[in-house]
Amino acid sequence: MLGLFVSLYWYGYASASTRPPSTNTATYTTTFVPTPTVGGVHVFVPERVNVRSGPGTYYEKVGVLVAGQIATVVGRTSFGEWIAIRYPEGTSDVAWVYSPLILVRGMVLEDLPEVESPPTPTLQAVPLSGSANPEYTSPPTRLPTFTPAPPIAQPTFSTPEFEGGSLPPIVLIGSLFILGIVSGAVAIYRQRR
Repeated sequence: MLGLFVSLYWYGYASASTRPPSTNTATYTTTFVPTPTVGGVHVFVPERVNVRSGPGTYYEKVGVLVAGQIATVVGRTSFGEWIAIRYPEGTSDVAWVYSPLILVRGMVLEDLPEVESPPTPTLQAVPLSGSANPEYTSPPTRLPTFTPAPPIAQPTFSTPEFEGGSLPPIVLIGSLFILGIVSGAVAIYRQRR
């Protein structure tokens, strides 16, 4: 084993000494890659989230924050379900994100200041008829009329009249039951004998 080690050492030493000197020398330089930092309270987006002009889904969607993005926090609604952020980052514009979909960093959610939400958007009036002319009146719509259903026939069952000496079925069933009890008693009596 020692001989193998010595021979490998000698081979490496000998091959290094017989090689011509290298003219190419590699130098390594480190490259600085800046990382985005936000000072103060900010939100972190774990997954894509919509950004709205106000705290509610009835407000207009103004943008999207994708996974990994961060934004500066301005405040929250009174119950904390919506968070006001600077959007786009670096401007004085305020937009809103739904708080269960983001992470607030730098402060506890309840400690954020309450921000007054913008007025609720008013929806545009849409004409009910197909025409925008207010003098136009559509013809009256014919409403369906009520037609009563036909009466339901309910079957009635009559009890049969026993005429001509025929026996009712209960008499036949009862006599077979008594005959079965008597035959069972006879069978038991024969086995004991």
